[in-house]
Amino acid sequence: MALPGKSRHTNEGATALAPRRRGRVAAVALAAGIGLTGLVNAPAGADVPPPDEGWTLSFGDDFTGEAGAPPGEDWKVDTGHGYPGGPGNWGTGEIQNYTADPANLGQDGNGNLVITPQKDDAGNWTSSRIETQRGDFKAEEGGVMRIEGRIQMPDVAADKALGYWPAFWALGSPYRDDLWSWPGIGEYDIMENVNAENRVYGVLHCDVSPGGSCLETDGLVNSRECPDSTCQEAFHTYRFEWDRTGDVEELRWYVDGQQYHSVKETDVNATAWTNMTSHEGYFVLLNVAIGGQFPDKNSGITTPTEATEGGHPMLVDYIAVYNK
Repeated sequence: MALPGKSRHTNEGATALAPRRRGRVAAVALAAGIGLTGLVNAPAGADVPPPDEGWTLSFGDDFTGEAGAPPGEDWKVDTGHGYPGGPGNWGTGEIQNYTADPANLGQDGNGNLVITPQKDDAGNWTSSRIETQRGDFKAEEGGVMRIEGRIQMPDVAADKALGYWPAFWALGSPYRDDLWSWPGIGEYDIMENVNAENRVYGVLHCDVSPGGSCLETDGLVNSRECPDSTCQEAFHTYRFEWDRTGDVEELRWYVDGQQYHSVKETDVNATAWTNMTSHEGYFVLLNVAIGGQFPDKNSGITTPTEATEGGHPMLVDYIAVYNK
C-alpha cells in the first residue's frame, strides 16, 4: 500500500525493477453480518513457526483469541479515510471507511485474524486496517530481518472482485511523525493483490515522488502467481528479508519459500537507501482496501463497481518478525 499517487500496470513479464503502481465461526459470522464463504471450512491456525537456527523471534502473533475478539494489544486499529492531517483516502484513492467494527475486524476462534470488507445497501464500503504498536523492526548492521505472514486472500472472483486490494506491508516509522514523508522513509510491500488476480506483488517504495531511483509512484516491483493453488483458494506464506550481511545490502521477496523479487543497495540512489535504512525501523500493517489507483489501473476501469460484492474476508494465520 503506497501513499500519495499510487498506481500500477499489469505486466506478466515484469523484471525485478519494472515500474508498476502498484473465519469466524458460524454464529459469530452471522451475528456480524459476515458471509460464511471461506470461513466455516477455514483450516485451524498454525502456531508462529519457531525461529530457524541462528535466528530469534522478535515479534509474533498467531491470533488465537476467542471468536469475535479484536486483535491483541500489540496492534492499533486505523479508522476513517486517512490519518488526521495526512493525505485523504490514505493517499491511494481507496474509498472505504476503515472501522473497528466486528463486522470488519476480529479473530475467528480458529487461529485466524479476519478482515472483511462490507458494502451497505447504499453502496458505501467499510473495511479494516491495523498496524503494529512497535515501529522498530529492522535489520541490525551485519544482520538480517525477516517479516513473514501466512495469509489467504479474499476468496472472490471476476466482476465481484473488482476493487479488492488486500495488503501486508511495512512502513518507515518516521511517517508517524511526518505524514508527508513518503516515500523517503521507505515502504516494503510484502504482499499486495488487486481484483483477485492470482498474483502476488512485491514492491519497494523509496527516494522521491514522482520519479527518483525507485521510479515512483510505481516503485520497484515484481510479481508472480501463487504456487500450487491460487492466492484466493488457500493460505500462502509471504516473506520479506532485509539482508545486511554482505558488502552490498539486499532486499528479497518470497512466496511459499520461493524468491521472486530482489533489490540491491546499488540499485537505488545512495542517499535514498540511507534515508530508508538509517532510521529507527518499520511498523507492519494489514488491510483490505476497496478501490484506488492500483485496482483501477490493473482493471482499466474505476473500481469498485455495482457488481463488486462485499463480505469476502482476508484471513491471517500469523505474522512474525525474525532477526539474526
